[in-house]
Amino acid sequence: MVQEKVRIRRDIETMDAYTPTTSLDVFAERLGIDADKLIKLDANENPFGPSPRVIKALAALPNMHVYPDPESGRLRDLLADYTGVPAEQILCGAGADELIELIMQLFIEPGDVIINTPPTFAMYSFNAPLYHARVCDVYRRADFSIDVAAIGEAVSRYDAKLVFLCSPNNPSGNLISRDDIEALLDLPATIVIDEAYIEFATRESLAPLVMDRPNLILLRTLSKWAGLAGLRIGYGLFPRALMPQLWKIKQPYNVNVAADLAACASLEDVDYLLERVHQLVQQRERLESAFAELPYLSPYPSQANFVLNRVRGMAAGDLRDKLARAGIIVRYYNTARLDDCIRISAGLPAQVDRLLDVLRRLR
Repeated sequence: MVQEKVRIRRDIETMDAYTPTTSLDVFAERLGIDADKLIKLDANENPFGPSPRVIKALAALPNMHVYPDPESGRLRDLLADYTGVPAEQILCGAGADELIELIMQLFIEPGDVIINTPPTFAMYSFNAPLYHARVCDVYRRADFSIDVAAIGEAVSRYDAKLVFLCSPNNPSGNLISRDDIEALLDLPATIVIDEAYIEFATRESLAPLVMDRPNLILLRTLSKWAGLAGLRIGYGLFPRALMPQLWKIKQPYNVNVAADLAACASLEDVDYLLERVHQLVQQRERLESAFAELPYLSPYPSQANFVLNRVRGMAAGDLRDKLARAGIIVRYYNTARLDDCIRISAGLPAQVDRLLDVLRRLR
C-alpha cells in the first residue's frame, strides 16, 4: 500500500523559518563558557530584570490550577492608568507578537496586502503569509527614516489594509516623526505602530491619538522596560470600534496567571522601573559615544535600549564571532541593507565596561 503524502500547506513548506535568539544556557553550551560568565546583549532584554515586587508576587503565586481571567480585567485597569487610554480600548496578549497575529486575523482576507518598512522588526513580514497576506516592502531611507510618499503610493496601488511600523524602530533605534505619523493616518489604511521601546525614547507614546483616530493601533510590551521578556506579556491600544471584533477571536486564556500577576506588580512599581530605564538610557548613550571613537564602528543614533552599528574594515560576522569568543553575545545581521551591521543592547555598567574593554583591544 502506497502511503499518501502528508498534505501540509505548500506555502509553508517552502517558506523560510524565523531565526530567534536563544537562551544563556544554550549559548553557554555552544561556546563552552559558563552561563554566569556570559554577557547577553543580543535581544534588547532588560539586564536589571523585573521589579522586586514581581519576584515577591510570583513566589506567592496562588491558584495555579485555576484558569486566568480571560479578560485580564485588573491588568487592563492598571494599563489604563499607565497609558491614559480607557481599559475598554486595551487588549492584552502573550507578548505583542500574539497581537500582531490577531490584527492579521481580524483584517486579512486571502491575497490582501500589508505594507512593511524594512529594515525593521521581522515578525510583521514573518506572520503575513501565515494569514494569507502578501507583503509590499517599502524600504527605509539610508538613515532608516520612512518614505511617507512611497508608503502612500503603495497603499493606493495595492489597496493595502494595514501598514506596520516600529517606532523606535528595531533594529535602527530611530523614532518616526509626529508629522509623518499624522500624514500616514490620513491614508485609507489602518496604521499599526509598534512602540515596544517607547519608554526609552525622548518622546512620549502616541497613546492619546488612539482615542481620536479610528485607524490607529498601538502595540506595547512589558518585555523591555519592565524586564518581563521571559513571561511574554504585551498589550494593544485599539480604536473602540475594533474591540468587539477582537474579543471574538482572542483565545480565552491567552495571558497566563504568572504573566498577568507579574505585569500587575510591575505597574504598581512604575517609578522604580522607570528609574532603571533611565539608567539603561545612560548606558546606551555611553555606548554610542564609545562606539563612535572606534575606527571600525559607525553607530546610528538610537532612542531605544540598543545601538545599531555599521562595521567598517572587517566583516560584521567576524566581529560577532570575536565578541562571542570573549563571552559577549551581540546581534549580527546578514539581511538586505544590514549585512555589515551589528546591534548591541545596553547592559549593566559592569557589562558595558567589559564590552568596551574587549572592543578597544580588537584589531
